[in-house]
Amino acid sequence: MQDVGAVLDHQTPGGLCGCCGALRPRYKRLVDNIFPEDPEDGLVKANMEKLTFFALSAPEKLDRIAAYLSDRLTRELNRHRYGYVCIAMEALEQLLMACHCQSINLLVESFLCMVRTLLQSERADLQVLGTNSFVKFANIEEDTPSYHRSYDFFVSRFSEMSQSSCEDADVRTKIRVSGIRGLQGVVRKTVDDELQVNIWEPRHMDQIVPALLVNLQQTDSSPAEQTEVCFRELLGRAAYGHINNAIRPVLMHLDSYSLWEGRSFAVRCFQIIMYSIQSQHSHLVIQQLLGHLDANSRSPASVRAGIVEVLSEAAVIEATGSVGPTVLEVFNTLLRQLRQSVDYQLTGYYDNTGKHKTTAAEEETLQDAVIRTIGSFANTLPVYQRSEVMLFIMGKIPVPGIYPVLGSPNAGFEGTRMIQVMLLKSLLQVSERYESSNMLTALPSSFLEPLLSYTLMEDPEIRLLVLSILISLIDRHHNSSRLRPVRLDQNVLMNQSIVSDISSHLKADKCSRQDNLFMRKHAQRLYRHIYLVCKEDNSGRSHYEALFTLLAVLSLELANEEVVVDLIRLALAMQELALSNQESLSVFNRCAVHAVCAAALQLLAELSALPDLRQHATQVIQSRQSEAPYLLPDEVFTDTPRLPECVLTVQEDFLFLRQKISEALTGSCYSTHTERLNTPYTPQLTEEDRLVKRKSIGDAVSLQLDMDAPFSDDTQQKPGTEHITFETLKNTIEDRGVEDDQRRRLEVVERFQTAPFEEIAASCGARASLLQSKLDQVFDLIVCPPPSPSGHAPPRSTPLYEMKFPDLCVY
Repeated sequence: MQDVGAVLDHQTPGGLCGCCGALRPRYKRLVDNIFPEDPEDGLVKANMEKLTFFALSAPEKLDRIAAYLSDRLTRELNRHRYGYVCIAMEALEQLLMACHCQSINLLVESFLCMVRTLLQSERADLQVLGTNSFVKFANIEEDTPSYHRSYDFFVSRFSEMSQSSCEDADVRTKIRVSGIRGLQGVVRKTVDDELQVNIWEPRHMDQIVPALLVNLQQTDSSPAEQTEVCFRELLGRAAYGHINNAIRPVLMHLDSYSLWEGRSFAVRCFQIIMYSIQSQHSHLVIQQLLGHLDANSRSPASVRAGIVEVLSEAAVIEATGSVGPTVLEVFNTLLRQLRQSVDYQLTGYYDNTGKHKTTAAEEETLQDAVIRTIGSFANTLPVYQRSEVMLFIMGKIPVPGIYPVLGSPNAGFEGTRMIQVMLLKSLLQVSERYESSNMLTALPSSFLEPLLSYTLMEDPEIRLLVLSILISLIDRHHNSSRLRPVRLDQNVLMNQSIVSDISSHLKADKCSRQDNLFMRKHAQRLYRHIYLVCKEDNSGRSHYEALFTLLAVLSLELANEEVVVDLIRLALAMQELALSNQESLSVFNRCAVHAVCAAALQLLAELSALPDLRQHATQVIQSRQSEAPYLLPDEVFTDTPRLPECVLTVQEDFLFLRQKISEALTGSCYSTHTERLNTPYTPQLTEEDRLVKRKSIGDAVSLQLDMDAPFSDDTQQKPGTEHITFETLKNTIEDRGVEDDQRRRLEVVERFQTAPFEEIAASCGARASLLQSKLDQVFDLIVCPPPSPSGHAPPRSTPLYEMKFPDLCVY
């Protein structure tokens, strides 16, 4: 019986003549001969060479050799003879390496069956052995495709091994590393072969990606290092159509384990993703993140802030690529998140049911993250696209009387104000790194006009943001950092100042033709808003420092002879404003305006290089330093300004005089504009100023409608052949007295606040009809013929606009 058992085990029997062994097929005898009597001796190399030579000589026997080795391995495994198991696996590996040609498919099925058997074992060393064999097989490049091969089991098993929870730490690490290497082998074997199983299908990615992320979280272990290598290789091989399937499991994993709130792992994970994928596919990751942000719009603020933080980091990495074809959609999504956050902050809940509370601090953290992300995205764009983004953001800002409703209908005035602040901060983020040599491109009329309208708002934060945006866009040589803080040095000679000292360090170019066109078109509007900002009584130190910086960058960037004279006129007008008793300005406001004028005129004197102008500015500053230091920036722009306790009185020695400045300009290149300097600057108030300067949207809309005041109900006699003049047209359209303006305005405001909607609509319709009738009278005057000398009225001709022409005459 022992001899029979030996025969069955393919060993040489001790008491049998061996005739039964001679009857066995040759390939089986060759296979049996590679196994030694003692498994510790290892594979019999001489017999293995004979087996290899036979396999290469008779490739039609490969499938039988592989099947017999597989049966032998299974039998040895069931008998727990693990030494022979290793020998069988080694033998088949050598056959694979020697026969990787068109006949390799004859071996693969049996080989994969042997690997599958090892991976299903409970012993860690056998699982590692199977993984190593599979990795060697994955590195073999096959010449012929295989249509029937499946790797589903290996994806599932390797993913399971990658998340092993064995109690022994060393064994757990060994199994996890083997699982990760196995997944890497599966990817290498299938990703480049379109005829193999599609590893990018969601059912495979949903197993592979979470298994990798679990190990990636363990930063201090060897599986994490191997995982990062595998993850990078997986993403690096992803084509355009596979990115979404690879990113979606990452987002789901971060959601399931609440990893957005920690941010560090989520940021690290997407840094790996952005650096690994092909640069032209980066925008697909951004779009996935934006869609996920929208999907989590009713999640806690910490989750939304985490996603936004990841977006910001991804945008920085993507700077070498492109945001993609939907640039404005990126900013639209982020701006929508800002509006929703404002709504949540006002209501205290981040859902419609009112069950999940949020705090103002959490929402403000989210808002800051969104604003930084907007800046990060804008920095990746070319200059022309940044201009479009700024116009896009400006179009989203609620302008009183034009866009009175934005976000939630229940947000009210406070919600609208918060949205204005958030969007202006976003605009500032975009403009801080915007660089353009052409000011007409940087500040077109469609952008500048609505931006300047915010300088008239009562909210001081909004005004300061607008001033900062203007400075960042005009300051092309980055001089603003050298101009702050605004100080006059008292440690040097009394006739010198920091402004004088830094003028040599400031950068400025000659005003170009485009700059001249820009100032010719927009200078008066800029001057007017600078002047009106000085009249705001709730301005603080930062506002006046920003005003000086704006005047300084205008002098450095856009100044020609005419602009310099206009800036001097503006500074003198601001000085007169601070002296006027008609304005309700505090002592601090008046002193601050004087300080801004002093610093601005001193800078203009230094830049113009006119000795007389410099001397006059130095004399005034010297007088103020000795007797009225509260009129200089050193005393005003401090945390504790020392101001006069009584009513502010300014002597003539402390003032910049128009006559002396005009004399200083005589004989220079500025002399042609001396007459312009002698004309005091008086900005004209427009309806825009009264419209924007309102506290509520309702008042703004009412005053906007007040611009079309009610027409007079008095009928006018048809003038017949009256001579048509401009005054005739004006009186025909509008007939109201100046003394009735205030009364009519109050009536309009009261009616729009109290009257029902139907009555207001009817009134507007009546005014429209009245306007049409007035226009008809004007047209009748235009087409009416002169009187005939005979006294008879000639027949009335058909007006040109009423004549009907044949179709062939109309082109």
